[in-house]
Amino acid sequence: MNEPKQSGVARYENVDAEYLEQRKLKKSAGWILLWALGVGAVISGDFGGWNVGLTHGGFGGLAIGTLLMAVMYVCMVFTIAELSAALPHAGGFFSFTRCAFGPTGGFICGLTDTIEYVLTPAVIVYFIGGYMDKLVEDVLVDGVPAPLWWIGFYILFVGINIRGVELTLKVGLIVTLIAMAVLVTFYVSVVVTGAFSWDLLFVDAKGESVGWLPQGWMGVFSTLPFAIWFYLAIEQLPLAAEESHNAASDMPKALLLGIATLLVLSLFTLVFNSGVGSGAGAIGESDAPLGDGLEAVFGISPTSKVFTVIALTGLIASFHTIIYAYGRVLFALSRAGYIPRWISVTGQHHTPTTALIVGALIGLACAFVLHLYEGGGNVGGALLNMAVFGAVISYAMVMCSYIKLRISRPELPRPYRSPLGIPGAVLGLVLSLTALGATFTIPEYRPAVFGVALFVLAGVVYFLLYSRHRLVAQAPEEENALIAEAESELAHQ
Repeated sequence: MNEPKQSGVARYENVDAEYLEQRKLKKSAGWILLWALGVGAVISGDFGGWNVGLTHGGFGGLAIGTLLMAVMYVCMVFTIAELSAALPHAGGFFSFTRCAFGPTGGFICGLTDTIEYVLTPAVIVYFIGGYMDKLVEDVLVDGVPAPLWWIGFYILFVGINIRGVELTLKVGLIVTLIAMAVLVTFYVSVVVTGAFSWDLLFVDAKGESVGWLPQGWMGVFSTLPFAIWFYLAIEQLPLAAEESHNAASDMPKALLLGIATLLVLSLFTLVFNSGVGSGAGAIGESDAPLGDGLEAVFGISPTSKVFTVIALTGLIASFHTIIYAYGRVLFALSRAGYIPRWISVTGQHHTPTTALIVGALIGLACAFVLHLYEGGGNVGGALLNMAVFGAVISYAMVMCSYIKLRISRPELPRPYRSPLGIPGAVLGLVLSLTALGATFTIPEYRPAVFGVALFVLAGVVYFLLYSRHRLVAQAPEEENALIAEAESELAHQ
C-alpha cells in the first residue's frame, strides 16, 4: 500500500488490485429482474405489518397515512432514479450522500440504511412465524416455538443468497410473481364471494362501530410507520447497480414500474383486507392478516390452508430480497473501510458471503432480545418501528443529497432526470421528517426506537475515533467522490 492521504476529516489508504479482486460482484440483472427485486422486497408489506396501523388510527387514519407516505415514496423514487443512473455504485444511498456530504454524511446514511435492511428481514420473519403457526395449529397442538421458524428461514435464504446473485434474482422473480398472483386472487375472491363489507372498515376489535378517525389526527400521525410498510425497501434497488447490465437505463425503468405496482397493491390490500371477517379492528390485531382474510373468504378449510401456504411466498419474497440488500450495503461500507474490511470479502460465487452471515446474526439477535423482553408480544411492531426509524433518516439524507448535487454538481452526467426536480425532493424531505417523528408516538415502541438512536450515535463515535482514519481510496464510491473533490478544488484555484 502507498502512503495514506487526507481528505477533509477522512484519511485514505491506497490498496492494490488484489484487494478489489477479492471484493468483486458479478453483473447478472436486467430491468425485469430488478423490478422483481424491488417489488419482491416490499410485497410482504401487503401480507403483514401494515395492519397494525388499523389498531392505532382506524381505517380512516391509516388510509390518510398511506396516501401521505405514497406521495413521499413517489417523490423519493423519482429522486433516486436520477441519482442511481448518475452514480451507479453498490453503496446505493451511502454513495449518494458520500458524494454530496463527504465521508461523515455517507457513513451516517450508510449506517441507517444498514439498520433498515438488517432489521426488516427480522420483522418479516416474525410474521412468517405467525403464518406458519396458523398452518400447523391444526396438526401440532402445541405448535412450534417461533424462534425455530426464524432460524430455519434465515439459514435457507441466506444460503440461497450466498450461492449466487443470478440464482437469488431468479428465485426473487418467481416468488414475487406467485405472491402477486395470491394477492390478485384474494382481491377478486373478496368481490366475487361478497365477503367484503364497507361497514367492516369502521369497527373496532370488539365489532363495535367507530368513526372515520377513531383516534383523531394524532391517530393519523401514529399510522405513518405502518403505512410505510406498504412501500419500504423499494429504495434498495440502487444497491444492485454494480450487478446490473445497464444501470443508467435499467434502474430508472425498474424503480418507476416498481412503485406503480406497489401503489396499486397497497390500495387494494388496505381496503379489501380491512373489510372482511370480523372487520378492521380484528385484522389490526392479527399476526397473519391475509391468512385471516383468506379464511373469511373460504372458511377454515383445505382451500384456505392451501392459499395460506401460497401466501407465505409474499413474505418469503421480501425476506429473500432484503437479505440481498443488507448484504450489499454491508459489503459497500466494508469495502470502503467504514466498517471492518473483512466483512466485504466475496466468496467463490462473487457474493458477499461474510456480510450476509453477519447481517443475519444481528437481525436474529434483535428478534430474540425483543422476544425475551416483550415476552413474545409487540415484537413485530417494535421491530417495524426500529426499521422505519433507520429508513426515514436515510430518506431525508438522500433528498438533501439530491438537492445538494443538483446545485453543486450541475455538470454530473444524468442519463435520467426526475420530472419533479428539487421541489419533489423538498416535499419528500418534509414527509420523511414527519414520518421520523411518528416513530416516537406509540409509547410501547419508544424504548426500541431509542435503542436504535443510541446505536446510530455509537456508530458515529466509532467512525470519528477509528474508521475515518482507515478509508479505502480505490473503493468505487470513494474514488468517484475524491475525483470530483479534486476537480472542484482545481476549478476554484
